[in-house]
Amino acid sequence: MEIRKINDEYSVAGQITADDLGAIVDQGFKSIVCHRPDAEVDGQPTFAEIGAAAKARGIEMRHIPVGREGVGFAQVQEFVDALDEMDRPMLGYCRSGARSTTIYQQTLHIQA
Repeated sequence: MEIRKINDEYSVAGQITADDLGAIVDQGFKSIVCHRPDAEVDGQPTFAEIGAAAKARGIEMRHIPVGREGVGFAQVQEFVDALDEMDRPMLGYCRSGARSTTIYQQTLHIQA
């Protein structure tokens, strides 16, 4: 798992697994947002699987999927709400980290 720091409050990663949560907690993350739709590819861990494991570790998670159609206004607004309501530092993940980066960049336009 490679985590890329965007700033002190937000970082991104590619697909994580429940087994990665120990390292995520050890790195100080307090919340996680999944931007990957379930069943995007065969064998991908579901949000529910990772969410249950995160909850057991005391990490809040949200699912704000961004599919092939790209980032929409409703998703950006949901993410702004998550940023306002969830503890940070926060980790966003998708397949490669690109959608998690893009949606964060879009929030900067709304918050400005």
